[in-house]
Amino acid sequence: MSNLKQHPKIVVTPTSIPDVLVIEPKVFGDERGWFTEAFNAQDFLDATDLNVNFVQDNHSFSHQSTLRGMHYQLEETQGKLVRVVSGAVYDVSVDLRKSSSTYGKWVGVELSAENHKQLWIPKGFAHGFLSLSTTAEFLYKTTDYYHPQSEVCLAWDDSSVGIQWPLRAGVSPNLNAKDSAGLSWDQAPKF
Repeated sequence: MSNLKQHPKIVVTPTSIPDVLVIEPKVFGDERGWFTEAFNAQDFLDATDLNVNFVQDNHSFSHQSTLRGMHYQLEETQGKLVRVVSGAVYDVSVDLRKSSSTYGKWVGVELSAENHKQLWIPKGFAHGFLSLSTTAEFLYKTTDYYHPQSEVCLAWDDSSVGIQWPLRAGVSPNLNAKDSAGLSWDQAPKF
């Protein structure tokens, strides 16, 4: 992503997959606490050149070692802006875009209530996260609506993708049935 600009209220940093961006809104604090604009459409556009229209906000609560992912939709494909408002997670994106130079690569970023970091994940990625804290509340804005008929789950532990989840020694992730039955990289449909 080459169109990033310096902005007075947002710091935008590309990850090792340049289209996945760490967004850090300015936090104003004093002895009373802090304030931040979690999202401002004009500032986001000015800082990233991404003109996005969010249509749905999701909020999840997870206990420690819960792993949710790696999800994506083949229709009504979603771009996501994600953040944590309580606790901490390890957030992962996998590039499923065949035309991309980072096709098949993954990137992980720790997001927490303390660091205020957000992550922009464009369309064409599988996405998931692992709860690192005792509990975590995770918020995400999406550019399209949930479309369960076209939802796909890539296996969180597929060896050909090789995601390095920061699981504590001897701890297995808490998974639901859908995430336990994720498709291998070879089986998963791509974009």
